[in-house]
Amino acid sequence: MALHDLDIARRATLRRITDIARERLGIADEHLVPYGHYKAKIALPWLQSLDERPDGKLILVTATSPTPAGEGKTTTSVGLADGMNRLGHKAVLALREPSIGPVFGMKGGAAGGGHAQVVPMEDINLHFTGDFHAIALAHNLLAAVLDNHVHQGNAMGIDVRRVFWRRVMDMNDRALRHIAVGLGGPANGYPREGGFDIVAASEVMAVLCLSRSMSDLKERLGRIVVAETRDRKPVTAADLRAHGAMAVLLKDALAPNLVQTLENNPALLHGGPFGNIAHGCNSVIATRAALKLGDYAITEAGFGADLGAEKFFDIKCRIAGLQPTAAVLVTTVRALKMQGGVPKDALAQENLAALEAGLANLERHLHIVREVFGLPCVVAANHFVADTTAEHALLQSRMAARGVPYALSRHWADGGAGATELAREVVALCDQHAPRAPRFAYDDAHSLWDKALQVAQKVYGAAQITASPEAEARLKQLQADGWGHLAVCIAKTQYSFSTDPKRLGAPTGHTVHIREVRLSAGAGFVVLVCGDIMTMPGLPARLAAETIDLDDTGQVTGLF
Repeated sequence: MALHDLDIARRATLRRITDIARERLGIADEHLVPYGHYKAKIALPWLQSLDERPDGKLILVTATSPTPAGEGKTTTSVGLADGMNRLGHKAVLALREPSIGPVFGMKGGAAGGGHAQVVPMEDINLHFTGDFHAIALAHNLLAAVLDNHVHQGNAMGIDVRRVFWRRVMDMNDRALRHIAVGLGGPANGYPREGGFDIVAASEVMAVLCLSRSMSDLKERLGRIVVAETRDRKPVTAADLRAHGAMAVLLKDALAPNLVQTLENNPALLHGGPFGNIAHGCNSVIATRAALKLGDYAITEAGFGADLGAEKFFDIKCRIAGLQPTAAVLVTTVRALKMQGGVPKDALAQENLAALEAGLANLERHLHIVREVFGLPCVVAANHFVADTTAEHALLQSRMAARGVPYALSRHWADGGAGATELAREVVALCDQHAPRAPRFAYDDAHSLWDKALQVAQKVYGAAQITASPEAEARLKQLQADGWGHLAVCIAKTQYSFSTDPKRLGAPTGHTVHIREVRLSAGAGFVVLVCGDIMTMPGLPARLAAETIDLDDTGQVTGLF
C-alpha cells in the first residue's frame, strides 16, 4: 500500500535542528531560538553579521500553469536541494510557509511530498512558529486602531466611505468577504462597510516579506495607507501611531525559520504570500540568508511563471536588488496533457497528440523566463508512475530542439537520489552563467496603466487591458497623487494566462480586465484585482477539513 506524505514524514529520522544549524550552516546554539527540537528561528543580529560574506548563486524554481493533475513545484525544489547536497554541493532551500486556510480547504500543504519533503510536516502545515498569527494580529491591530480613531472623535477627518483597510484571518471563509462593522448603536463605533482577506493577501505579509531589517519593517509599516480624509489626503499607519505596536507584534516573526528536509538538509521557510492574489515569494531576509549560508540558494515563486515568477522578478528582485543565476521550470506529462484537452480521469492513458498540444503552455512559460526576464532555464519533468517512455521522449526531443536543458526527475519516489540528474543540469547551467540583474517587464518610470499593459502583453499574451470605471478612476488618482513609481502586483487566476480559468494552453489576444485597485504603499506596489479572483478564498464542496482528525494518542490523521 502506498504511503501518504504524513506517513513518510513520520518515518523519517530527524536530527535536532541545533545540530543541523551548527554542523551544516555554522550557526552556534546561541544564535538560534528553538521551537522544540526540530524547528528554530535564526537571530537577526547574527544574520546581519554575514553581510560581508560573498553570495552564493540564486536559483528560482517556477512551473507551468497549475492543473488538478499537480506539478510538484515545491516537491521539486526540495528534491533539487537534496540532489545537489547529495552531489557534494552546499545548497540551502528558501521557501514560503503554508497558509492554514488551504490546508483545510482543497489545495493541501506546501511542504513538498513523497520522499522530497521539509519536516516536521505537521508543524509546518499547521501553526508552525506562529508567523501567520503574528501577521494577522498586527494587521487587525491597525484595523482596530483605525476604527477607534473614528469612534473617538475622528480628529484627522477620515472619510468612512474611503477606508481601504480590511481585516484578515488565516482561513478560507467566503461569508466574510463583504461585511458591515460598527452596528448596534454609538457605543459600537461608526457603521461602515468592510470585509476580510486571507492573511496571505495582507499588505503586512508583503511588508514583512520585503523588509531587510527591523528598521526597514517599521518604516514600511508606517507607510501603509489605510484610508483617506474628506479632502482626499492619505492616512497612514504612522499617522495613527500604530506602526510601532505592529512592529512589536512582528519582531519574532521577522526572523526566518530553520527546518530540514527528509535527508537532513537545511531549509529556511519564511513568509507566505499567495502567488495569485499577492506577490508569491518568500521573505527577502530568508533568501539573502540562504545566499550567505550556501553556495547555492534555491527558492520558488508561487504558481506558474506568469504569476509568481513575474512578481519574483518585477517586485522582489527589483526591490531587494537580487541577481538570480538560473531558473528551473517544473512541468509534468500529466499537466501538459490536461493543457492539451485531456480530462483528469484519462491522464493515465498515453496520448502523444494531447501532449504535443499542451506543449504550447510550457513554451509560453519558457518564453517568459528566458526572453522576457533573460534568465537561463532548465526544464524539470516531474515523473509520475503512469508516464510512458514515448511521452517523455517527445518532451525531451522538443526541449532539445529548442536548446533547452532537460532533466527527468524522480525525487517524489526516490528523494535526492532521484533528482541528481536535475541537480547536475542546474549546476552546469550555473557554471555557464554569472549572477546578474534580471530584465523587467516594465520600467519604474512607466505609468501604472502602462506597467499593467506591459505585463499583460509580454507575460500573459493579451492584446489589451480594460478596467471598471472605479478601477480606472482609482488608477488615475494614484498616478496623479505620486504613486506611479510603484510596481504593480496583478491578482488573477493561476489556471490560465487569461483571466478565465477555463482557457487552458497558451491563449493570445485576450483582454485582461481590472476589477479593483488597492494601494500597498508600505509593500511598494499597487494590487490590481482582475477577473473573478478573490482575496478571501472560499471552501470547496468537499473539503480537507472533513478528513483531518486527532486520534486517541494525540496524533493528527488525514493530513495529506
